[in-house]
Amino acid sequence: MDRRRFTAACLLSTFGALTGGRVAVADEDADMPPDETSQGFPNAVLPTLGGRQFWADELFYQDWHIQRNVFTGHCRLLDGSNYRHGWGSYEQCCAKLDEIKQRRKLPPMRGEAVVVLHGLFRSSAAMSKMGQYLRDHGGYTVFNVSYPSTRGAVADHARWLQKIVANLDGIERVHFVAHSLGNLVIRHYFGDHLDAARPDPRIGRMVMLGPPNQGAQLAEALGEYKAFHLVAGQSAGQLARQWKALEEKLATPACEFGILAGGRGTAKGYNPWLGQDNDMVVSVESTRLPGATDFAVLPVLHTLMMDDATVQQYTLNFLRHGYFVAPDQRHPISPEPANRS
Repeated sequence: MDRRRFTAACLLSTFGALTGGRVAVADEDADMPPDETSQGFPNAVLPTLGGRQFWADELFYQDWHIQRNVFTGHCRLLDGSNYRHGWGSYEQCCAKLDEIKQRRKLPPMRGEAVVVLHGLFRSSAAMSKMGQYLRDHGGYTVFNVSYPSTRGAVADHARWLQKIVANLDGIERVHFVAHSLGNLVIRHYFGDHLDAARPDPRIGRMVMLGPPNQGAQLAEALGEYKAFHLVAGQSAGQLARQWKALEEKLATPACEFGILAGGRGTAKGYNPWLGQDNDMVVSVESTRLPGATDFAVLPVLHTLMMDDATVQQYTLNFLRHGYFVAPDQRHPISPEPANRS
C-alpha cells in the first residue's frame, strides 16, 4: 500500500471513530425485497438484523414505524423493539399498521412531540438516551428517526423528514433535536419550504447539538481521498468539497433555535489538528449560525455529547422555555443584516 492510500485509510478510520460510527459498506439486514410471488407472503415476527445504513424511516405512529430500503424500495413495519410485523409495499405496510391499530385498540397520537435526528455514520441508537430523557423528564412523545446518512444526499434525507412530519397526525406541536449532520437535514427541510412561513405550522423549537453549520473541517480535509467518498457517502462529500453548493440549500430555521457546541475553551480544543477550539470533530466557530436564540459551549466530545447530563438538561430547558440556563443568561447570535454590501 502506497503512502497516500495508507494515509487515507488511517484518516477515514479516525473519522469514523471520532463520529462514533462503524465504517462499513455491507448491509447487515437479511430482509428480502418483495417480488410478484412474495407479495403478501406471511411475515415471521422477528427482530431485524441491522442494516441501518440502508433503511429510512418514512412514517411513525407512537412506537411503530415504517421504513423503506433505499436500494430495493420495499418497506417494512417495525414495532418499538424493532421486530418486523410486515413487509412489502408502503401501502401494504400502512394497511398492516391500520390492522394493528384496530386489533390492539391503539389510541390516537396527541400532545407535543420531539423529532430526534442522529449524525453521520450513526443510527437512531445514538440518540436513544437523549430521547428517553426527553420522554421521562419532559413528557414528550419522541420520534427517534433513522436515516441512511452514508447513502444519499442531504436533500434525500430532508424529503424523508418532510414525510415523517407531515404524517404525525394528532400531534399538536413538533420540536426538533439533532446531532451533527442531522441539523443540516433539518435546515435543508426548512430551505425546501422557503415560500411558507414554516413547513408545518405545528413546529415549535429546535436544539442543535454540535452542528457543522459552517461546514466540517475534518470532512473537508478528508474530501480529497476517494476512500472517504466511497465509505462515507454523498452527504459527507457535501460537507467537504461540495459545501458551497449545499450551503445554498440550507435555511436558518424558521423557529426559535439554540446551539450547543463542544469545546475546551482553549485555542486548540480537543483536536489540535483543527487549529481552534473544537469538540474533536467540529470547531466551536463552525457551529455558530446567526439567528440563534441561545448559544452555549460545554466541555463535551462530539461523539458523546448527546449522552451528557448537562447537554440533556439544557436541551429540555430550551424546548420548554427557549433558553438553556435562564432568561437573563441567554447568549443569542444576532441575525445578519438583510442587505449586506
